[in-house]
Amino acid sequence: MKKFPRWAIAAITATVLVGLIAAAASARTSSPAKQAASIKACALLPDTVSSTRYTLFDAPYLKAAFKKANVKAQVLNALNDPQKQKSQAQQCLAQGAKVILLDQLTPASGMSITNLAVGQGAKVIDYDRLVVGSKAAYYVSFDNKRVGVLQGKGLVAGLKAKGTYSKHPVIAELNGALTDNNAHLFKSGYDSVLKPLYSAGTFKLATAGDQWTNWDPIKARQIFDQMLARNGNNIQGVASANDGIAGAVVASLKAHGLKPIPVSGQDATPQGVQNIISGWQTMTVWKDTRKLAVAAAKAAVQLIKGQTLTVTGSVPNGAKKEPAFIIAPVYMDKSNWRQIYTSGFLKKSDICIGQYKKYC
Repeated sequence: MKKFPRWAIAAITATVLVGLIAAAASARTSSPAKQAASIKACALLPDTVSSTRYTLFDAPYLKAAFKKANVKAQVLNALNDPQKQKSQAQQCLAQGAKVILLDQLTPASGMSITNLAVGQGAKVIDYDRLVVGSKAAYYVSFDNKRVGVLQGKGLVAGLKAKGTYSKHPVIAELNGALTDNNAHLFKSGYDSVLKPLYSAGTFKLATAGDQWTNWDPIKARQIFDQMLARNGNNIQGVASANDGIAGAVVASLKAHGLKPIPVSGQDATPQGVQNIISGWQTMTVWKDTRKLAVAAAKAAVQLIKGQTLTVTGSVPNGAKKEPAFIIAPVYMDKSNWRQIYTSGFLKKSDICIGQYKKYC
């Protein structure tokens, strides 16, 4: 019998040990993957910058809605990275998700993710934003043009209350993102109120006063600073697409030593409501994302179980009509802002803190 030298025996032993360690590691890593494969749905949220709503409202309410529906699901945020969102979709599908709730970042990425999911036999719910022309099975959102109409009417009401409506006020428009279908719907809403007033000479659009911010408050601040400079600080009202952008306008006005002017908003964020009660923002649009999350989770369960979808109607999407559940938005200003906490949507302590206590 041939004898192996000690160094050869040691090498063989080491190789065997490495193999055993690798096998053990593989067993450990495969266990979570197997467990993760039991998820039924994934919600893909876009970012944390365009609005605080995705962190404060959508994510926790979606998690709660899925838990209540006894559906194993993940809620992920792409942090404003379309490729990351697609990777998250791939991860969800690999883990067994049968339904993807998609709040897209761009039309191209939304279409790509939808095609990926449908190609693997999953259903897609357009969550909050419509992926135009896609193969999504369902759309759940708010009446987004109505949101913009409320913003336009709120701005007009603010100008009348301030006594500047009849003085040919100069108006600035700070829109959301060009790539966001909802932003165009919001703009079409407030423009339906404002454009006739521009045409009649009642209002005047500021020089370089209609710009897109990409939902970025920092960019919005820079743009509004420039608007003030180009118009000699002569701006009497701002159609601001959401509370984050409104906050940037407020910060700019304060930095320039200017007084409050009518400013619209959206999302009923704590900052937005604080700006309203302190007199720096005229109104916001409250979109109760609890209703959105519950409707989306319910639709996901119905799709998973092959049940009939609960709809309020349908929306045109390319060559088809997409089944939809549309929720009415709520106008909010100083007269009714307290319902934001009496309804349980926010806590009173989220708003009435620090310098804002005196307004409560």
